[in-house]
Amino acid sequence: MSKQILVITGSPRKQGNSDMLADAFIKGAVSGGNKADKFMSAFNNINGCLGCNGCWSKGGFPCVQEDDFNEKLEPLLERADILVFCTPLYSFTFPAQIKAPIDRLFPYGKENRIKSLKIKESALLICGADDVEATFGATIQSYRYLIGYYKWASRAELIVTNVNEKGDVLKTDWLRQAEMLGKSFAG
Repeated sequence: MSKQILVITGSPRKQGNSDMLADAFIKGAVSGGNKADKFMSAFNNINGCLGCNGCWSKGGFPCVQEDDFNEKLEPLLERADILVFCTPLYSFTFPAQIKAPIDRLFPYGKENRIKSLKIKESALLICGADDVEATFGATIQSYRYLIGYYKWASRAELIVTNVNEKGDVLKTDWLRQAEMLGKSFAG
């Protein structure tokens, strides 16, 4: 059965290493019979969570803020079966560009939520310059806490090491691995 996959990217570099990983993953997922959307968070206006607890108080939208979360990301989130985070590692964690959308998922976890997401599964694709997977540990643990909170099952964690400069991933086998991972998500 076909799944609707949403890939949220966190890189501010178009056609950077993590962006290419996202595209390879999507290529595999689509060739496996799924549908996929890509949301490039760095190129949208999504503010951080205000902690105001005004969730769902503005016309059925999850957030009171008027930015691209309600207008662009929410419809993609609400139709997704699987949510994939594809990001570079910045200062040992998620970059700000993807952290804001992650924080803004908060309304969907509240007890008084108006809508629930149908997402049941997720994945993390992360890349960075270091060759030691432990360097990615804080981000991986944060991802695991996040999916635990929403009760999503993790389908995969692809930790892509030794890529730093734009295009480094082209000199490796990581794009093929990302494509095969996407293909493995076939219904």
